[in-house]
Amino acid sequence: MTLDELVSYAKRYGFVFPGSEIYGGLANAWDLGPLGALLAENIKKAWFKKFVDESKYNVRLDSPIILNSRVWEASGHLSSFNDPKVDCKYCHNRERADKLVEKASNGEVDADGMKLEEIDEWIKSHDVKCPVCGKSEWTPCRTFSLMYKTSQGVVEDSQSTVYLRPETCQGIYIDFKNIQRAMRLKLPFGVGQCGKAFRNEITPGNFLFRVREFEQLEMEFFCKPGTEEEWFEYYKAFCENFLTSLGISKDNLKLYDHPKEKLAFYSKGTTDILFKFPWGFDELWGIASRTNYDLSKHMEFSGESLEYLDPETNEKYIPYVVEPSVGVGRMFLAFLLNNYEMETLENGDTREVLHIHPYLAPYKAVVLPLIKKAHSEKATEIYEMLSKEFIVSYDDTQAIGKRYRRADAIGTPYGITIDDDTLSNGTVTVRNRDTMTQDIVKVEDLKDYLRERTSF
Repeated sequence: MTLDELVSYAKRYGFVFPGSEIYGGLANAWDLGPLGALLAENIKKAWFKKFVDESKYNVRLDSPIILNSRVWEASGHLSSFNDPKVDCKYCHNRERADKLVEKASNGEVDADGMKLEEIDEWIKSHDVKCPVCGKSEWTPCRTFSLMYKTSQGVVEDSQSTVYLRPETCQGIYIDFKNIQRAMRLKLPFGVGQCGKAFRNEITPGNFLFRVREFEQLEMEFFCKPGTEEEWFEYYKAFCENFLTSLGISKDNLKLYDHPKEKLAFYSKGTTDILFKFPWGFDELWGIASRTNYDLSKHMEFSGESLEYLDPETNEKYIPYVVEPSVGVGRMFLAFLLNNYEMETLENGDTREVLHIHPYLAPYKAVVLPLIKKAHSEKATEIYEMLSKEFIVSYDDTQAIGKRYRRADAIGTPYGITIDDDTLSNGTVTVRNRDTMTQDIVKVEDLKDYLRERTSF
């Protein structure tokens, strides 16, 4: 499935729509449609279920998008959260300079650690052309802040300046002491959060892969210094297993360990889980061992102690942190790409089918009255019964075969057909999306049937 095909599929079936489309759109802004909103919600539910709800160590947090500006001073975002940019002198196309070098060198040159002057020299010496107009005249490389700045209150001045958060983890760090005390937690423990983040990207693109407004699922796992390597390895395996347990093929995944010489000075290790996107393997999930850097910086700037008193040894220390962080949009893309198939059937016909895990499927089942006039009343009764526990849909338009095909295309795992047998003996026909086999199920057993097959 190419990226263009994915965009078309997502719009056609109500997963994703272009943002502000009736006004000509807004660059790289996307709306999650009815099915997309359900899929994203199910991804988040699955993450919280495995990372928080089923863990004896971990709790939740929901911190605000706008924080005290000193938070971003302490974290280093105000001084260093930027990317190098260049502009084409002819068409004024703006490019992220390090990515321009990477693309021009076919991935052989990593400009991430280059100085601005070195990037300028490389672009000139290799006569790098603008991908829009084909010219090779660029402005000098400059840094571009990724922070979204706004004002709080009625007067716009330096005292009212605030920022939309570029990541969700800082809210966890500054609440570390409150969480630990209020919940009476002992190390190790983690704090999981889902929320919006905002980055003023120079060149967003690749559909939902790189956008300016996105949702993050982040865990900050606090542990005793000396145990961080064990937890780092644990979460690397746990994150990969989470993906494969929800149906992501191992052939579509790779683990990439960042070279030690490229790590930040405070980092003890970073591993990316890469997914095979249409443009190649790229980052899906990042797992980082961050030592005690973040808590230490907030201690320094706030003057508040964020030390932990170990009840077993009676010693005080600043906990180390392991951070698994993933974007909802990137997982959303991965699940669609991994599970979409244009399947050729034995009789030569084709069908569009999304083999997505039933737990993630937007609708767990579709209720289908075989004949609208004869079976709608009973079908509505069954729909209302099921909808109290499951997200299900109801479809009584077109022939039954076409309704099956639409359900297949949007990933609905079970089609429940109501017919004369339902009226006479209280049974329904349940069709399996993937195998197209059918089971005869009593109406009173339907909830148990779906509950067993859509769990995670």
